[in-house]
Amino acid sequence: MIHPRIIYRILGILLLIEAGILLACSLFPLFLCEDDLFGFIMGSLVTTTSGLVFLLAGRKNGHNGFVMTRRDGYIVVASSWLLFSIFGSLPYLISGYITGFTDAFFETISGFTTTGATIIEDVEILPHGLLFWRSLTQWIGGLGIVFFTVVVLPVFGVGETQLFAAEAIGPRRGKLHPRIGISGRWIFTVYLIITILCTIALKCCGMGLFDSLNHALCTTATGGFSTKNASIAYFCSHKIEYVITIFMFISGINYGLLFFVAFKGKVHKILEDTEFKWYLFIILLFTAIVGISLYISTPYDAADSLRNALFHVTAIITTTGFTTTDYTLWPPFIWMIIGLCMYMGACAGSTSGGMKTIRLAILLKTMRNEFHRILHPNAVIPVRINGKVIPQSARQSVLTFSIFFLALVFLGWFFYLAIGIDITDAYGTSLSCLSNIGLTIGNHGCNIPWGDMPTLGKWFSTFLMVVGRLEVFAVLLLLTPSFWKHR
Repeated sequence: MIHPRIIYRILGILLLIEAGILLACSLFPLFLCEDDLFGFIMGSLVTTTSGLVFLLAGRKNGHNGFVMTRRDGYIVVASSWLLFSIFGSLPYLISGYITGFTDAFFETISGFTTTGATIIEDVEILPHGLLFWRSLTQWIGGLGIVFFTVVVLPVFGVGETQLFAAEAIGPRRGKLHPRIGISGRWIFTVYLIITILCTIALKCCGMGLFDSLNHALCTTATGGFSTKNASIAYFCSHKIEYVITIFMFISGINYGLLFFVAFKGKVHKILEDTEFKWYLFIILLFTAIVGISLYISTPYDAADSLRNALFHVTAIITTTGFTTTDYTLWPPFIWMIIGLCMYMGACAGSTSGGMKTIRLAILLKTMRNEFHRILHPNAVIPVRINGKVIPQSARQSVLTFSIFFLALVFLGWFFYLAIGIDITDAYGTSLSCLSNIGLTIGNHGCNIPWGDMPTLGKWFSTFLMVVGRLEVFAVLLLLTPSFWKHR
């Protein structure tokens, strides 16, 4: 059963939180005397008014003896991403730096989903307030809008479990604490510490404080927005590249494991974790392949080949999407490797997109077992992760997700072809949006001109971004008639 008043109440609270964040961002134009102050003030007022309307619609709730259901959770999560992006686009529109709602919505939802695709051709003309808001959307979306707001302001009172379950329905890991809210706050603490450390490290490497903060927000969120048109290449610093590579890698690790290492001193937890070992192995393997290929086929020396390979492989696998060069100018063989990395993603429980390493591990172990069964039909060969047997239902879920993911990539490919996009660009765009990378592979280079895409293509791209960020099922479930049946 669906409880509209509970949903209205929670959405109203979420919008009021967003209004407060928009108002806080207005401090930049207020103190720097820039022209986006009115955009943030009006955006905050409109969002506040809308939030109060939602609260008014749910005013008679008082919970009325109702308990939030999983269906309520799915609706709240999907609606919150939509509403946050709609109202988050207001500062761009009102300040006039983006003139069309479609473009403003695309830019905002690309931020919240940590995709990093941008329709802005020259980001360096944006005032500081909009640049910070743009980065902050990725930082908030990195953990998840509902996750972020629940752990920062525990105002909902009910339904924590349903909200967390609806927004993070991928492969589950053990709880850090019996109460999900406390676990969330511990994870948020790790997230905040990593962001602060990344800011300090970038500042020590010579990056300005404002740029350091923005790039730290987007690195920790594995988002990829930059304050510079040339992304990380603008700074021409090997130190900065290595720092960002390290923090991209860290941000791709399960945050529960990072908590055990940082606060419990249990380093063995991360060293014994199956998914982390796969994650590390994949990055090292593809870095070696790309590095050797670059050394053989390009003018790069050994050090530059290794640095470029490590940076871009890490950026793609963690779905961060930072660049220091256009990798589509490299030999086509490397394109194939980059394209393969775009599918993978980092660890479950991190901020990255893609299919996640744990699913890849389960799939490959299951495939291996099928070969053993052919030779030994009566053998019982379980799939184990961290020494525990993965039940059949979990393996089926992983297989179903993988099929849906691939089907959506090809559906997007056909759609982009139908609206007139080149065949290689169409494939890269579909995979880029669904994996929340922002970078692509195609004839237009790693950063296609998103602003030139037809309006219908932009709306479809935002759909793929949300589907990918919420891991397919949470959105597709809402499109099934059975979800809305009263029972």
